[in-house]
Amino acid sequence: MNERTGEKERFGTLLFNESAMKQYISGESLDVWRECVRTRTVLPEKIAADIADGMKRWALEKGATHYTHWFQPLTGETAEKHEGFLIPDGRDGYRMEFSRRELLQGEPDASSFPSGGLRSTFEARGYSAWDPTSSAFIKDKVLCIPTVFCAYSGEVLDKKTPLLRSCEALNKQAIRILRLLGDDKTESVRVNVGPEQEYFLIPKRLFKEREDLRLCGRTLFGADAPKKQELDDHYYGQIKPEITAFMQDLNEELWKLGICAKTEHNEVAPAQYEMAPFFTDANTANDQNQLTMEIMKRVADRHDLVCLLHEKPFAGVNGSGKHVNWSVSTDGGENLLSPGSTPAENTRFLLVLAAFLKGVDEYQELLRCSAAHAGNDQRLGGQEAPPAIISVFVGTELEGVIDAIIRDEPYENRDDHLLTVGKDVLLQLSKDNTDRNRTSPVAFTGNKFEFRMPGSSQSIATPVTYLNTILAQELKEAADSLEEAKDCREALRPLIRKMFTEHRRILFNGNGYDQAWIGEAKKRGLKNLRNTAEALPENLSEKNIRLLTENGIYTRKEMESRNEVRMEKYCSLTVIEARTLL
Repeated sequence: MNERTGEKERFGTLLFNESAMKQYISGESLDVWRECVRTRTVLPEKIAADIADGMKRWALEKGATHYTHWFQPLTGETAEKHEGFLIPDGRDGYRMEFSRRELLQGEPDASSFPSGGLRSTFEARGYSAWDPTSSAFIKDKVLCIPTVFCAYSGEVLDKKTPLLRSCEALNKQAIRILRLLGDDKTESVRVNVGPEQEYFLIPKRLFKEREDLRLCGRTLFGADAPKKQELDDHYYGQIKPEITAFMQDLNEELWKLGICAKTEHNEVAPAQYEMAPFFTDANTANDQNQLTMEIMKRVADRHDLVCLLHEKPFAGVNGSGKHVNWSVSTDGGENLLSPGSTPAENTRFLLVLAAFLKGVDEYQELLRCSAAHAGNDQRLGGQEAPPAIISVFVGTELEGVIDAIIRDEPYENRDDHLLTVGKDVLLQLSKDNTDRNRTSPVAFTGNKFEFRMPGSSQSIATPVTYLNTILAQELKEAADSLEEAKDCREALRPLIRKMFTEHRRILFNGNGYDQAWIGEAKKRGLKNLRNTAEALPENLSEKNIRLLTENGIYTRKEMESRNEVRMEKYCSLTVIEARTLL
């Protein structure tokens, strides 16, 4: 941030983060809160009361008049009910009230949100509960407290709770593996996420003229544009002044909430743009992405623009995705997906890589389901969106390492990592250990995986939940195997070799749009779930139910209800489009 222009002073000013907590709660309370967050234990009542009081004083000083439990129901968006701080106190007086009880628990109407049959109208009670791992924030003079959401009967009705559970499941199994590899220092492992958000901006007056855009988020018919993206002149092109003004205003709003845009630029299609934030922990990244989508729409409206988050608003040009960059690191900052300078000798990296590839192969249908959405059906399979077939791109060097391990031979690196551009160039460029493949659904990009399949309007919570869980499961199986071995060190390489050998089929570095790939994928036994209607039934395969229930992410009933919600939404959106078309 540029200190001279004051951005640093504005960054995070509407966020009740640890820095703000230090000023409004006691040192003892802060220490207990940190320990409770670290150990996932319940806050003592006295500490919760102190935090509630400090949060109230901070919010009032920032001009807040109300508070709300901010949660993420199965609609895919966020929900909030505002409660006033001000309550009567005697005949003519009043006071500002916000107690431990208001912080810790709320009571939304659970029957009015999608539940997939878990709740009926006569079973309306539900609860929201504070998530102390996610910072409260102020939006429109309302203190927003991130919470989880469940029914009176205990079933989970939100997207945040499963995400938190999956992070904990992965943490538990990763620590087991690290202990077996001789790491006694790491106390926790966290998932890091950076979702790239693509979107369109169009003039509000034109939006209002199109009933299909207003009701469906995309054009259903119309004349083809005389100029689209044929000239390849929009991507990274000069940003128009009116769009620059929007982006500057957007940054101001995001900075106040502690959300920092790392990159922003023109995307490939006309009127299409992208914003990518800094990486942060998965829970925070999910909260921030929900806020980012909301704020994009609000800021666009102020600039007489409309922000379209539909995956394919216009025919003949690129659609919008949400590329989920995902990695895993220790509390000491070591990235478990970093291959280092000699990946063939990095046993820890190879074990985690092998476990991930095994997981993607075994649960390919589940990952496909995480991106199954009516809007995404219009986008997948062309114009930089990956096809519906799940595969993993690792690049030529890692593929060479994997194949050498499968053959049980030493790996010889013949690739020059310096790139000379022209004979008179003054500077040599260092090459990454992988190229990029924009047709790959799951691509390794140096020290992380990029899941390119989710659509721009979707929540990242479910895709990240599934990524976390499949790796947790495979690390669990690897840990079980190593613990049973007589010599853990001796058992490592055969285990890695076995995983690479049995799941080599999931690797594909080629062109995902080539029609030959469809036939090749079929030969390999990879599924081609072409649309949402084909994909969603896979959610409830016994294999997937077992994975998610045994790792404590969902109950069977919760899985069945979620699938019902998603099928109903798919059918409803399709019917709305049909009615609009008529």
